[in-house]
Amino acid sequence: MSKDFAGKSRHELKVEDIMSSKVFTVAPENTLYEAARIMGEKHVGSLIVVKYDTPVGIITERDLLSKAVCSGIELEKDWLVGGVSIKEQKVEKFMSYPLITISAKSSIKEACKMMLEKRIRRLGVHKSGKLVGIITASDIVRCFPEIPETMRVWFEVDYFMTKRVITADEKTSVNNVAKIMGENRIGSVIITKQGEPIGIFTERDLLSKLLAVDRPLTIEVGDVCSSPLITAPLGINVAEAAIIMASKHIRRLPIIEKDRLVGIITARDLIEAYARGRVK
Repeated sequence: MSKDFAGKSRHELKVEDIMSSKVFTVAPENTLYEAARIMGEKHVGSLIVVKYDTPVGIITERDLLSKAVCSGIELEKDWLVGGVSIKEQKVEKFMSYPLITISAKSSIKEACKMMLEKRIRRLGVHKSGKLVGIITASDIVRCFPEIPETMRVWFEVDYFMTKRVITADEKTSVNNVAKIMGENRIGSVIITKQGEPIGIFTERDLLSKLLAVDRPLTIEVGDVCSSPLITAPLGINVAEAAIIMASKHIRRLPIIEKDRLVGIITARDLIEAYARGRVK
């Protein structure tokens, strides 16, 4: 996403200034497979579910992975949920509802607080009673350098990062890695080679590199992970992490101490740091 903030006071940035105005939708009666294909082809992490021209919910990468996997998905040959292919399972059964929205005129900090309160990473954006866009945690992180107060957040990343990092060897099949992600309700797995981290495999990789192009899920994850792995040293602060993530267009940043992987910080973690508002 590219935004032009020229002429806009950095203190005045609102949700409407950084939201994605192009909203991709799906119907409740569409299948999980159709939803996954759309997300993969459009490189988006969610679809607004619309019924009779009314937004009724949202289906996300996490819904597809976590809810399906936890329901008994089998990935060896086809995605099966409860013994039924995702080409038959309907979106309405797995979507999150109701759709949580925020006013286009709300501040960025208000959006952060709402995401934390509702435990979500995406908000629909409304204006005059109409859905006009969607804002995600990643959208907010990308605009952090444009908000002076975020650059004064002094928390070190180890205060917010997840210290338990799940890894998988490069030879592991994608279906097994997907199961690990779903069962642990995580959006990524660090991929290793001979014990050393070399890349990362995410929900987005699963959708865009495999499902969207009908590649088999039995291939080795090392062939489709994102590599090389972008990392940062332990001890950097939240503002520094935000700059790295925004410049590299990533949502997750592994943290290294003395060449050892010690944690990972995500866009949602940065949202939490900003929402707490502790600055120097």
